[in-house]
Formats: sequence, C-alpha cells, structure tokens
Amino acid sequence: MPGTGAVTRSTLRQQIADALRDEVLAGRLLPGREFTVKEIAEQYGVSATPVREALVDLSAQGVLEADQHRGFRVPRYTAADHRNMIEARSLVTDGMFQALADGHDGFRNPEDPRMAAAFAVVRRRGDEARRAAAAGDLSVLIGYDLRFWRELSAMFGNPYLADFLHRLRVQSWVCTVQHLRRLTDLRGHLWSRHTELVDALAQRDAATARSIVAAYNAHSLALIERRTERPVERPIERPAGE
Repeated sequence: MPGTGAVTRSTLRQQIADALRDEVLAGRLLPGREFTVKEIAEQYGVSATPVREALVDLSAQGVLEADQHRGFRVPRYTAADHRNMIEARSLVTDGMFQALADGHDGFRNPEDPRMAAAFAVVRRRGDEARRAAAAGDLSVLIGYDLRFWRELSAMFGNPYLADFLHRLRVQSWVCTVQHLRRLTDLRGHLWSRHTELVDALAQRDAATARSIVAAYNAHSLALIERRTERPVERPIERPAGE
C-alpha cells in the first residue's frame, strides 16, 4: 500500500476497500473471520481513519458485517440468502430488459457507432468471462463478470441502477465463493453464456435475454443448494447440456 504524501485519505480508503474485497472474493478471508480497525491499519501501515471508512463501505455492500463490540467480520451466507439475492437481481435485470423492449433511449438505435462500440467492449468482457468459466478459474471469472455487468448496466444511462446492480452482484459472489472455493475442479460447472446475452440485447431481443438470465439464475441456485446439502466434498454433477 503506497504511503507517500501524494496518496490522499480518499485514495487510501478505496485501496483498502478494494484489497479487502479481493481477499474475501478470493476466499482468503473465510466466513466468520473477525478483525478490528487497528488490526487492518497495522497490516497496511496506515492510520485508522481510512481503514474505518473502508470497512464501513464494505459493510454497506454486504461484503463485511459490522459488530459494535467486536469490529468487523466476514458474513456467513446461506443458500436462502443466495436465493434472495438472485430475486433482487432479477427485479433489476427484468426492468432493464423491459426498458429495452420499450425502446429505452440507451438502446433506441443499436446501429449508432457509439452503441456498437459499447456492445463490442461488453462482448469482449463477456468472452473473457466465458473463457474463465470454461477453465474453472473462479477468481478470473469474478473479475470479468463484475466488469461485464457493470459496463452492461451502465449502457442504460442510469448510474443508480448500475451501482445497485453492481453491489448485488458483489454480494452474490461473496456468497457463492463461500460454497464453491473448496471444490477442486470447477470446469464445466460455472455459467458461461455472457456473450449470448450481449448478442440478444444487441438485437433488442428482450425475451431471449430474460430466458438466458433465468437459466443462469436456476443454474446458480442449483449449484449452491447442492453444495449446502453436502457436508462431505465430492464431485457435483455437471448441468445438462454442458
């Protein structure tokens, strides 16, 4: 963590939040892990103020839980939590797709060069996510998946919607990681239809986009629920068609 005078408190706050979020998403900070502002400040060699602000930010995003007496901890998420997160995400994406079907300004002219360029960028991001999913590389997949949805939702021109969906997806991945990190081979088990979704949206095909996301949600729920039902690790069945 840089410690020069050129680094502002705001920058430190974001750097610490990003670093801790990455640790949680990588599964290196396990569910139930507790820590204090002092511990993190000493770890990064910074003052307590930006650390406290970063931890509060992560708590607001659902990455951490705040405990008035003990500090902060990594939350333990259940399959029921995951189902609720998916339901909330679906309400957002269904609204996005309905706006598409109704001719939302952001998608009114998909032939516009700027819109075509934006779709191309998101599609490349989706292709990287697809490759990572096929390889079973969860860490790489999470990074590209978050960027994919952030950039895709930003195309609707509503920063509040994009920010809300991003927070939901980060929280969903925190939950997912807790149940998948112990699997030794994730190849063939991770959703990888990002580019199909982009193509459907580029063609203004809201029905197909909804179908793709519905299949994704069902696949994600089944994957987590199978894990929570199994106290002893063993290979999980590959979804039909994969």
